[in-house]
Amino acid sequence: MTITSNFHPPYTNRASGREIAAAVAMAFVVIALMMAPSASSVAAASTTDEAAAVPAAIAAPAAPQQSPRDIIDQVDRLMRGDSSHGMATMEIVTEHWSRSLTMEVWSLGTDYSLVRVSAPAKEAGTATLKAHRDIWNYLPKVDRTIKIPASMMSGAWMGSHFTNDDLIKDSRLIDDYDIETSFDGDRDGEAIWEFRLTPKPDAPVVWGHIEYVVRQHDLMPLAARFFDEDGGLSRTMEFSEFTNMGGRIVPAVMIMHPADKPGETTSMHYRDLEFDIDIDEGFFSLQSLRRRR
Repeated sequence: MTITSNFHPPYTNRASGREIAAAVAMAFVVIALMMAPSASSVAAASTTDEAAAVPAAIAAPAAPQQSPRDIIDQVDRLMRGDSSHGMATMEIVTEHWSRSLTMEVWSLGTDYSLVRVSAPAKEAGTATLKAHRDIWNYLPKVDRTIKIPASMMSGAWMGSHFTNDDLIKDSRLIDDYDIETSFDGDRDGEAIWEFRLTPKPDAPVVWGHIEYVVRQHDLMPLAARFFDEDGGLSRTMEFSEFTNMGGRIVPAVMIMHPADKPGETTSMHYRDLEFDIDIDEGFFSLQSLRRRR
């Protein structure tokens, strides 16, 4: 049975999340989208979260002549790619409850993604499909496929601090924002850049501005802070545990902190990623969405 739902989940966020998915293109696999590094990402051997442990041969040092636009574009493309497949655990902590979901995720470019929950058992088979700008959920307990209407796009995805709109990533930061360096130097013994991203006139974005913190020696993102139109902090994404997966260096842990809910977080922990897999658009169908495994 296929239905269109008008139910509004309890958690909403005033921001559409479209830019977070693009900006953080590294935020949420299903969001998927975010999983596959581009060809400009560096491939290689093992690494750890410590900067000193990343061999120079596999880092992506920024050339002095690179502009802020070039650097942010590389960061934005860090986890984009042709296709990807992986396993991740999403941990949600709220004031009143917490939960952990294990998920398998596939993506193809920026238009297609499929995420299927495999644990806990009571959630197994629950799945989300993104095809272009359409999002579908499958609920195995009632055997229903639900297309997410526009009125629910700001609603929470699986009870997390990500919204349904965060699944839609179809723009690039350099297309929507003017970028300037706000800091170039050391913080806590780490050489970093801080960039301020200001929306271009008529850009279809909701953020007043975005602040990005990027590690200089390998262009790894450390944090992204999203501000509303009044200049208030809306949410912060932190990146850590930079690890070799599928021959590429990626942040294995990403944590979302909503500014209006202190102490609450949604984190993504990637434990396995592979890139440039053999998959086509036909895989991302309603039939695949309804498959249990």
